[in-house]
Amino acid sequence: MIDDIKKRALHRTAILEGQLRGLAKMIENEDYCMDIIGQSRAIRKALESLDRLLLENHLRTHVTDMFEHGGAEREQAVAELLKAYDVQER
Repeated sequence: MIDDIKKRALHRTAILEGQLRGLAKMIENEDYCMDIIGQSRAIRKALESLDRLLLENHLRTHVTDMFEHGGAEREQAVAELLKAYDVQER
């Protein structure tokens, strides 16, 4: 994993942990539903941001290597990306 991406991904997971704990506390305290939904949506956006980082790392490392090898490895890289984004049937 690329060091900078790893550092940023770990930072985002720490933030996500805090957000999830906060969400659970909001539910336990029976906070206003719209506030809970707002927190849930913030978590979803944070997860999407983490996914983008992980995808960037995958493209810059594994996929690049797999394309350089060509053949079956190239096809595997394409299939993995299509599957990850529900572009093809699993």
